[in-house]
This record gives sequence, C-alpha cells and structure tokens, in this order.
Amino acid sequence: MEKVKIGELRIAFERKGEGVPLVLLHGGLSDSRMWHRQLDELSDEFTVVAWDAPGCGRSADPPETFRLPDFADCLAAFIEEIGLVKPHILGLSFGAGLALEFYHRYPDMTRSLILASAYAGWAGSLTPDIVAQRLVQGLQQSELLPEQVVQMWIPTLFVKSVSSEVIEETATIMSEFHPVGMRAMLLAFAEADLRDMLPTIKVPTLLLYGGADQRSPLNVAENLHAKIPTSKLVIIPGVGHEISLEAPGSFNAEVRSFLRVNRK
Repeated sequence: MEKVKIGELRIAFERKGEGVPLVLLHGGLSDSRMWHRQLDELSDEFTVVAWDAPGCGRSADPPETFRLPDFADCLAAFIEEIGLVKPHILGLSFGAGLALEFYHRYPDMTRSLILASAYAGWAGSLTPDIVAQRLVQGLQQSELLPEQVVQMWIPTLFVKSVSSEVIEETATIMSEFHPVGMRAMLLAFAEADLRDMLPTIKVPTLLLYGGADQRSPLNVAENLHAKIPTSKLVIIPGVGHEISLEAPGSFNAEVRSFLRVNRK
C-alpha cells in the first residue's frame, strides 16, 4: 500500500502493472480492497490504481463539509501527484458519481469512463422521498456498531445466490468503515444532481449494471444511457449492485474489451 499527501489529507492506494492507466473508484462503505480481482487480472495490460477515498480504508478523514466537488478535486490532485496521464476512470456506485463529477470538472484529464451501478448522484437519479429515506437511514447507521451496519447493507448489495466468500470479504471491508467518511459521502451523494452534465460527455463511456440491482435499478441505467451520447449499456443478468465482486469474470471481460477498443 502506497500513500501520498494531498493537501491536508493522507491518501492510501494500490498500484499494479504497466500500460495505459486505469483508476478504480470504490463505492460507499468500501475501500480499495474491493478491487483486488481487478488489480490482479487487469494489470497484465494496464497500470491499475485503486485509491482509498478520503474517509475510507487507510486514507485520512476529510472535513464533514466535504462534498462531491471536493472529492473530485482531491482525485485530480491525486492523479497528478502519482504521475498518471489521462487515465481511464472506472467507478462503482458512489465511485461512478465521483467519476462523473471528475469528468465534469476535469474533462481533459479523462481518457474514458466506465460507470458501474451508477447514479447521476442520488438527487439526479432517485425520487426525493427515496433520497431522503436513504440519507436519514445512512446518517443513523453511521452511529451504529459495525456489525449492525453490515447486517443492514449486505442484503441490498447482492443476490441471494452470492458466495459466502464474497459476503465475508465485503463484510470485513464494510465493518471497518469510517463514520466521518460515511456521513460525508452520504451528504455529498444526496445533494448531487449530475443530470445536466450527462449530455456534455464526449469520451467513450461504458455503463455496466447488474440485472438484479436493488439499489441502482435498471431504470436508472436506462436514463443515463439515454442522456450520455457516447455511452454503451451492458447489463449482466442475475447480478446485484456489487457487480465487480459478484461477477468478476464477466465484469473484467467487459472492462478489458472496452479498454482495448479505447486505448488511445
């Protein structure tokens, strides 16, 4: 695990392989460990970098006033600090929203976008009542014991047939969540409405969704696909929200195929 200082924040990350850079952005209640299958399998062709976002994993907690533009500015400074030039940006869930905000603020730094289980921010993809419900529940959960939070979240992330290995791996990562980071991400995503920037995306964009995703259902996928002119939508049947964990073979194959076509 490497670490760099970005402003006042210590950011931890993993880097593996050589080639065109690919940056991996995890979702909420997670960190770079969720990407170990992608780090292992895609690093034969690409320089794969997975960060722990501010307030996650082994990175420092940001101020609780941190919002999506702050995460994006931190990401841009991080990419420059570690010497990556115009990487592909792959984000899942919150990480996909961050990828969109990053492109909005730094389009010239982005080679392509891969948006998995994505939203245009919660405010941009969900009804106000659902946003309010998720925010209130999440803020309450940030005060609970880790095992209580894990029990509440796991059933919403996967289909029932997911392996016990994946459940245990995810539970371990989630149980080490940072309350400050969780609240910052919840508030950032509840406020985020990125619908207006979707038609401005000019780089190749892959949308990857699980066909059985409870948290980011297919109507969200279809709305993003309709508004992003450069997008291709791929749905992996019978898979839930955490598609990179639940179906890594299919996920990695789709990512590799897309990256090979869009190397330049």
